[in-house]
Amino acid sequence: MREQGAPVANPPYGVPSPFEQHVVRRPRGIARFPTASSSGTPLQDLHGIITPNGLHYERHHAGVPKIDPDAHRLLIHGLADRPLIFTMDDILRFPSVSRIHFLECSGNTPEFRDAKPSWTPQDTHGLLSCCEWTGVPLSTLLAEVGVQPSASWVLAEGADAAAMTRSIPIDKAWDDAIVAYAQNGERLRPEQGYPLRLFLPGFEGNMSVKWLRRLKLGDQPFQTREETSKYTDLMPDGKARQFTFVMEAKSVITRPAGGQQLRDPGFHEITGLAWSGRGRIRRVDVSADGGASWNAATLQEPVLPKCLTRFRLPWTWDGGPALLQSRTVDETGYVQPPREALIDVRGVNSGYHFNAMQTWRIAPGGAITNVV
Repeated sequence: MREQGAPVANPPYGVPSPFEQHVVRRPRGIARFPTASSSGTPLQDLHGIITPNGLHYERHHAGVPKIDPDAHRLLIHGLADRPLIFTMDDILRFPSVSRIHFLECSGNTPEFRDAKPSWTPQDTHGLLSCCEWTGVPLSTLLAEVGVQPSASWVLAEGADAAAMTRSIPIDKAWDDAIVAYAQNGERLRPEQGYPLRLFLPGFEGNMSVKWLRRLKLGDQPFQTREETSKYTDLMPDGKARQFTFVMEAKSVITRPAGGQQLRDPGFHEITGLAWSGRGRIRRVDVSADGGASWNAATLQEPVLPKCLTRFRLPWTWDGGPALLQSRTVDETGYVQPPREALIDVRGVNSGYHFNAMQTWRIAPGGAITNVV
């Protein structure tokens, strides 16, 4: 109050307060190759449902390419009446939509095995973010090229060094797929696919191909590396479950949570996030005694389809041990399973699509750890 503050537009692109320097993305695991790696969103430090662009999780298979938007092209071909090549100027001329959706890596929550007590929500669920995505409905571009009746799949290919490719069911392409060029009001960040990416609401993140350069219409799945040797679920009988596209209902308490410390008994608000690739969240229940009893949490508006939903529950901590859990139900009636039930069906061979309930242990002194 006794001195002038910093002037306007200094720096010209806003940055967080220096007192928030701990709120950053952190690498996930140890990558064999620096360009094939990931970093997690600090869910425990965020509020509401929107993830800031600079904190959106990353997953790259060959690093982040540097692409000049003026030189970038999108080819749509295959079983199309009028194969076309679009420039970014062409894409920007089409009518756009803006929708808020979550994006989750299917390798999020690596808790089938090797879980650690020290893990925080950033470690257990950090390959998850939620943003407003702006772009052209893929259906608009498909109508422009003319889809032949025999086309039932779309191959999406990225312009990264891995040439990331995935097969997309044509029904999803016609439904709610977006060819996105903006995120939270600004153009995509390079690590999120600048200048153009595919976005498939509710589907596993690997399918929302970044740096999108090609879409090929075909009459069958293309059986790429990312849907044969990778991104399949190895079941207990040795068979691999393929094309597990939808991210099932899931939730996590982000406060109080692993890595945090409750300093005093008394009132605390339990809060967290719930989401489902099949639609809206209908209910979230919270337990403080490891599932022996449950209380319905309040869902904070807005509650949108295929979007993070914030839940809250007032709670009085008596200073003793506690086991915090959340369990969500989506609008289809699907109930998030407990860890034991999921492993009974899926085994521990897979590293994908783990959506079981998360448990945090509160010790009498207030230290909070991950239950493994």
